[in-house]
Amino acid sequence: MKRIILPILIIGQILMAADLQQIKIGDSEIALIYEQQKRLPIVSMQIVFKNSGHIEDSKRAGLAKLSAKMMNEGTKALGSTAFAKALEAKAIHISTNVGTETMVMELSCLKDQFDEGVDRVISLLKDPNLTQKTLDKIKTNSIGDLKRRENDFDYVASNELKKLQYSGTPLEFASDGTIESIESITLDEVKEFLKHHLVQKRIITVIGGEISKSKAVEVVKKVVSVLDEGEEGKAVKVKTETKAKESILKRKTEQAYIYFGSPYNMNVDDEEYYKARVATYILGTGGFGSRLMEEIRVKRGLAYSAYARVSVSNSHSNFTGYLQTKTASQKEARETVKEVIKEFVKDGVGEAELIQAKKFLLGSEPLRVETLSQRLSRTYLDYYKGFELGHSKKELELISNLKVDDLNAFIKKHTEINDLSFAIVTEP
Repeated sequence: MKRIILPILIIGQILMAADLQQIKIGDSEIALIYEQQKRLPIVSMQIVFKNSGHIEDSKRAGLAKLSAKMMNEGTKALGSTAFAKALEAKAIHISTNVGTETMVMELSCLKDQFDEGVDRVISLLKDPNLTQKTLDKIKTNSIGDLKRRENDFDYVASNELKKLQYSGTPLEFASDGTIESIESITLDEVKEFLKHHLVQKRIITVIGGEISKSKAVEVVKKVVSVLDEGEEGKAVKVKTETKAKESILKRKTEQAYIYFGSPYNMNVDDEEYYKARVATYILGTGGFGSRLMEEIRVKRGLAYSAYARVSVSNSHSNFTGYLQTKTASQKEARETVKEVIKEFVKDGVGEAELIQAKKFLLGSEPLRVETLSQRLSRTYLDYYKGFELGHSKKELELISNLKVDDLNAFIKKHTEINDLSFAIVTEP
């Protein structure tokens, strides 16, 4: 039977139909982000555990993701296969995933099966299949995936850039961990991670679909009450390396995979983030017409595409980008990236570029809030980042009114993006 799946809310994404309510459960206060939609007889629920993602891998790289995978193995009472069959028979989907900062358990199903789905979530939270046999299976599969990715040079170069930017922090490695770290993770470490992080104090809930608000509140209380109160924990903030570095890895390849990055001095609740959105669109996220694409592909023919983006979150902030080129052109491509970014910071943008950026960012907005899951996600992100609900709508108004002189003043302040580190995979 086909599963019904709505997109999952992960962290490191306007018509504000969704709303927020705080629910008191003992000494814990649980946020509920809710929107009713009767167009389809479907209900989805996400239980977001703050301060529980990849950034918490302080002892073992990959521990958070491996722990989430263990939560996808059913209950100890039923086992993985029987639990999966029980869900499949009712077209109920339950999954657990991690982002950089959060772990998320998701339930989605037809409204008639929602009560049973909630009961299955509760059974999973109370009795996860945390056995050595299950752990051994997950570790074998994870290590197999990592070995297969050794020849995925985009993955290799991306991870090498992480090492340059975040050495000595949990973000030094991908959320998958390394073969060595996965091999070393013990069952006790997984149990301790889940016990410490899957607690009431860390929860944000998101519920949407054909369900009343009173029913949603009832469900939140029912699910959350089975967990320990625990501690909220502190958001971990790591600094991006400020010194420009370079690492060149030799592999058997005819293409050079070039990943680059720098610090970006901005906090997640910065009121000027909307300027960063516009500036980065013009520089590197706008596809054809962006500065990097125009110079690297259109004018010089060095690559099929070139891309750059800014990531600003609770845990870290950076500027990153990538491109592929012929190995013989890698030096020219690398220098071109540096030149384009240096000129961008020095001279800013023109009026025509700002107008085009506004047209896209404002004109494409309806496509980003047309589904229930998109609207819930938008409301969730406003709340998660510490803004008032509706901030995203306010941000669009700010973009609409943005003047080129103000944007250029902002761009010229961020000289740190010139401090570029490069991770390159190329031929021997």
